[in-house]
Amino acid sequence: MKKLVAFILGVTLMIMLLGCGTGQDNQETGEMKGTITLSGAWALYPMVVKWAEEFQKIYPEIRIEVAAGGAGKGMADCLSEVVDLGMVSREIYPAEVQKGAWWVAVTKDAVVPTMNSENPYINEILEKGIRKDQFTKIWVDSTLKTWGDVLQNNSKEAIGVYTRSDACGAAQVWAQYLGTKQEGLNGVGVYGDPGLAEAVRKDKFGIGFNNINYVYDPSTKLPVEGLVVIPIDLNNNGKVDEDEKFYNNRDQIVNAIAEGKYPSPPARELNLVAHGYPKKKIVVEFLRWILTDGQKYVAESGYINLTQEKLDLELKKLDKEK
Repeated sequence: MKKLVAFILGVTLMIMLLGCGTGQDNQETGEMKGTITLSGAWALYPMVVKWAEEFQKIYPEIRIEVAAGGAGKGMADCLSEVVDLGMVSREIYPAEVQKGAWWVAVTKDAVVPTMNSENPYINEILEKGIRKDQFTKIWVDSTLKTWGDVLQNNSKEAIGVYTRSDACGAAQVWAQYLGTKQEGLNGVGVYGDPGLAEAVRKDKFGIGFNNINYVYDPSTKLPVEGLVVIPIDLNNNGKVDEDEKFYNNRDQIVNAIAEGKYPSPPARELNLVAHGYPKKKIVVEFLRWILTDGQKYVAESGYINLTQEKLDLELKKLDKEK
């Protein structure tokens, strides 16, 4: 009996020791389990979906839920802690910082003006471009009402002006470029990037603006059917010069943004925002991976890499809180 008791105690002790070891392993690996939730900017949505897919291949026990809805929703959701991270495609405002907004920049893209590919004046528009002050007179002052006003010809067709109805980074940076705020943009309000693109596709005389990943087809890298990017006459000389021609495909516009040829705004940094330093370790590690290994997916997804100097600065935000 004593031998049996000793054997049972020995086995029990071994199980306890193994259990302790297993518990430690589970605790270590368990830190990379759980759910990460994000909501916000349409501009960041395709990129974050790609990052989520690749990160979950490495950590299959992590679930990442991503929902688009505009930068305003992303900021509101993260500050109220409805989600772990908000996708915000504009600068972070001082009032939001006072409410506890903490963020890292993760990539760059841009907003471009668009028109319908069936516009009867397309060749003239592509040759001359449209100046910044003309865009202002279309969206803000509403003093250019017809395509004849823009092109200085006898055309009487009214410009179908479209803007975003939801609080979003795209409208905010486009408005900033034109010297106003989103509320200062006139036009028919349409929800979301896909909605605005579709509104212009349906209006032969329409004009709008979109994040580049909703203008260029991800497979062909050419403008999506029905849309054409309006070239900006950057030097105001009444024509699109050779160094202003970078809209034919996604690679051209991405390179122009990276090289600073396309103005900022509407080129901008895209941010992931939390309410204070993230409380979940898996969120911190997801952000760290995005700023390191995750950057290799940026260019292929149609976005622009941050400089290594900028990435290092963003990584320090994660390190100093450790």
